[in-house]
Amino acid sequence: MKKLYIILSIVGLLACTSCKDFLDVKPTNQADASQSITSPRDAKVMLNGLYNAMTTSSFYGRNFILYGDAKGGDLTIQSNGRGYDYMFAYKHYANSYSMSGFWSTGYNMIMLCNNIIECIDAIPAEDPDKASGEYDSYYGQAMTIRAMIHYDLCRLYGKCYNDNKASYGVPVVLKSLTADAQPLRESVETVYKAVLADLDKAAEYLVNDTDAEVGYMNYYTNRAIKARVCMDMENWSEALALADMIIDSNEYKLYDQTNWADSWAKQGGSESIFELAMCVNEGDLGTTSCIGAQYVLGGGNGRNNQIFMASKYWIELMGDYAADNDVRWDVMGIDQIDEDNIAAAKPGEEVKLRMGSCWKYLGGLAGSGDGKASSSAVNVKLIRLSEIYFIAAEAALMNGDKKTAAVYLNAIADNRYKISAPEITEANITRQMILDEKDKEFLGEGLRFWDLIRTNSTIYMDDETPDVKVTDRESVLDRSFYKCILPIDKDEINANPGLGAQQNPGY
Repeated sequence: MKKLYIILSIVGLLACTSCKDFLDVKPTNQADASQSITSPRDAKVMLNGLYNAMTTSSFYGRNFILYGDAKGGDLTIQSNGRGYDYMFAYKHYANSYSMSGFWSTGYNMIMLCNNIIECIDAIPAEDPDKASGEYDSYYGQAMTIRAMIHYDLCRLYGKCYNDNKASYGVPVVLKSLTADAQPLRESVETVYKAVLADLDKAAEYLVNDTDAEVGYMNYYTNRAIKARVCMDMENWSEALALADMIIDSNEYKLYDQTNWADSWAKQGGSESIFELAMCVNEGDLGTTSCIGAQYVLGGGNGRNNQIFMASKYWIELMGDYAADNDVRWDVMGIDQIDEDNIAAAKPGEEVKLRMGSCWKYLGGLAGSGDGKASSSAVNVKLIRLSEIYFIAAEAALMNGDKKTAAVYLNAIADNRYKISAPEITEANITRQMILDEKDKEFLGEGLRFWDLIRTNSTIYMDDETPDVKVTDRESVLDRSFYKCILPIDKDEINANPGLGAQQNPGY
């Protein structure tokens, strides 16, 4: 598959994810795997290149996050044609707007993972560095990343596990392949089995690596990813056990009411189980293209820069508690609809602001970034401790333990509501209550769509803006709608004709 297995350039391989100077060692590529890694230093360079590849706008650096919010009803648009609004419109076709960058970029990253794993496997067991465990962390991280990418690709292109695990997922690629290889799609169940096997094996190599630098995965990252997978599979006991373990480790701490908003202006933080390091000269997409600019008014070149803003649904959900009572309002600012209403108001007429711009990924309302020279090079917080609390609450509830579920959800509420929190008790807690609080917490972080898909919930899209015209979907839909999963791009099918018979229904 020519497009699928394009190997990233040596420049990418040399990039350093921790935003420090890259290591001055011999470049590596896939030409001769047996000579690619000869020292732990080489392994770190290869791993840095992998992390740098993950920051691309085609995947975790922007588009994957936008996709999870734009298709989940948390966002709306002011008008059509501003760029990524085709996600909001579900405008996906096999020959255009297919978002094929997910597929090609995802498998490029998987091939980088495979190269690292195979290179370390090829080092003799008696090598002093290998015998002493010097390669363990690099090996475990590469395998964890491989699992995460397979999992996310399967969510993009396949049905949810609890919907139809026998349906097509994605190809499982666990070894280096030649450019003309043509692997076919496996079932969703097969993909999940491969993901779990990778995660469990990788955990053995990461168990003593719990203090990773910002931008690197560790044992708890691995377990958190597995908790997500178990939620999809409705393995509530395992999901709860994993979440309990992470919380009870005391390695991480929930942000409280005084530091939640400020956390977006800092790298790392007490909740960051894994955040992707966006470096000024590497992953930084600039003030008009970075993820943060898509959510705010005037994030780059004035008002037209804003593509997405919080939907009416999310605004009304947050409206249950006044703005001065919920810290999550503290990263929200005026949006384009507000500005238009202000401009149209008569003299002296009061305009109620909806505050739909989310400033998380520009470092908060100050817009000064997270401490780097560029305000747009803000780390992407892919896994936070608060998500683990929500996993614990939902898994406990679905496992029949309402008391534990209420304890975990109250822990979030106590740290988010300044004056009075909603009453959450064993008697009144529901799954919808947990999902609603999670929705409030993670606007702009790309989780909403996946929660609605795995829980088979109704998706309400905000199409009420007068200038918005959507023809590819209804305003109310659920996971039975075929465009909830992406098509295999025609270029991939041309390169690998066998995929043509495995195209997703409707495309």
